[in-house]
Amino acid sequence: MPKSGELAARSSGHMPATAAGHGGSAAARPGRFRLLLAWIFGIAGLVGYNWWLLVPFKPGLMRSPDELFSNLEVSGQPYAAAMQHADLASGLLLLAAFLIIGPVAARGARREWLSMVGFAIAAAVGGLFPEVCADGVDAVCRRLEYRFGLPASQYIHIVAGILEFGAITVALVWALRRTREQSTRPAAAYRALAIGALIAYPLLGAAYLLDRFGGVMEVVFFIGFTVMVITQLAERTAAARAAAAPRAAPIRQSCRA
Repeated sequence: MPKSGELAARSSGHMPATAAGHGGSAAARPGRFRLLLAWIFGIAGLVGYNWWLLVPFKPGLMRSPDELFSNLEVSGQPYAAAMQHADLASGLLLLAAFLIIGPVAARGARREWLSMVGFAIAAAVGGLFPEVCADGVDAVCRRLEYRFGLPASQYIHIVAGILEFGAITVALVWALRRTREQSTRPAAAYRALAIGALIAYPLLGAAYLLDRFGGVMEVVFFIGFTVMVITQLAERTAAARAAAAPRAAPIRQSCRA
């Protein structure tokens, strides 16, 4: 039997408000936990993705600025297995981060999200299928590569790298178009990245064609990709919080009633 006080509270409408308040608070926790988990996976993925930062601390590991970082992952090279595992883990972690946080409701944002998912998958595939020889500094390897005389892993890695660069660039294009009328920090970051890409892509093409400074240009793009991932995660986090705010406001008002 409910007590008379409870009956009075129910008739006045205060009990549903209190229950709703507790329910709303509990419902908000999974959302916050999901965002936190996405950031944990995202940051961990970026740490693995940027293993190249450790290369300068091991003199002689990279023999020339013309050498590509993927050449360091050729099986038999020092630390090659660790680098391969780092690439695979980073791709899977970034994939988990974007799957957890999901697309935002803004127009065109789903296409960006799909492109970022494709970027993460390509990064993981690149770690799973390393190159079999150092085409950046080995002329024999390069000739065999052009003649399709190398094992499939070499070409899967190359295609994965192209898709990795392409997917995140497409995401940037969509993000730039979506935010072109905005003056937010993400919009400014996308514009800066787009200007950098317009300058860096021709230089990257020249580096590959001339076999000069390929490693240096890769560093430029790795930094840009890292900024892009962080900006995307930050924007989606803000959008998720903004979407939850209208639902939380009526709950707070009912608790005060």
